[in-house]
Amino acid sequence: MTCKLCPRMCGTERGGSTSCHSGDEMRIARAALHFWEEPPISGKNGSGAVFFTGCPLGCRYCQNYDISRGETPGRAVTPEELSGIFLDLIAEGAHNINLVTPTHFIPGVRRALMIKKPPVPVVYNTSGYERPESLHSLWGLVDIYLPDFKYAQTKLAGDLSNAPDYPETAIKAIHEMVRQAGPPEYDGGGMMTRGVLIRHLILPGHTKNSIEALKVIAGEFPGIPVSLMAQYTPWGQAREGIPGYPELSRGITKRELLKVQEALFELGLEGFVQSRKARGAEYIPEFQ
Repeated sequence: MTCKLCPRMCGTERGGSTSCHSGDEMRIARAALHFWEEPPISGKNGSGAVFFTGCPLGCRYCQNYDISRGETPGRAVTPEELSGIFLDLIAEGAHNINLVTPTHFIPGVRRALMIKKPPVPVVYNTSGYERPESLHSLWGLVDIYLPDFKYAQTKLAGDLSNAPDYPETAIKAIHEMVRQAGPPEYDGGGMMTRGVLIRHLILPGHTKNSIEALKVIAGEFPGIPVSLMAQYTPWGQAREGIPGYPELSRGITKRELLKVQEALFELGLEGFVQSRKARGAEYIPEFQ
């Protein structure tokens, strides 16, 4: 397949050297109940998380580095098998089906969802680096969009994710998500059933980027809540040190969290603020 699914528009034949480190086969590294998402996603029973291998963005500090770079290849699944995995997770009590980094496998994911639409909400969990045209193909199949908005600064996006176009690209993508799903809706138990929730991961030493990102969210997406994440753990290339970015070899400080949190409140953004305690290797799932 000549691929143009993600904003890189690499046009390469899947199976060769691709920016997403993926071939034609849809591959997953983990499918299990996941309890470390936001409260209205995880709930009491857990989110039915399906982690796909590969990633179009490829952040150098990726918290799922082993699977995003293809070092843990996972196992190939057909759309029919993936549909069955969704049903198995629901039978285990999953509040929703959580598709983690599915961008580069959208055609297969779409077919799986069309075989039998799950009777629980479907969550599209993404870096935010998406093509609106690809997202449009999921209209009516995805109930909840859970995108990151990682960078407001183009240089930082270029240096750490080789994507200087990230800010403008993610803004366009999230507008498409809001157009499809709208602001969050909840059931009687407080679980999210529909809508968009934007995540932002605070990077150590880069509170200015975080505050700028929050300002963009407040201006572009009024009424959409934010999940401010403090979970950064040095992983991927950051474990050994990224040239020019030595600060990424540590976690964020309490002062950094409070500074960004204050900006969140001053901007009047609603949502969630994660504790700094929710970080470390124990919060990174084991992949197979």
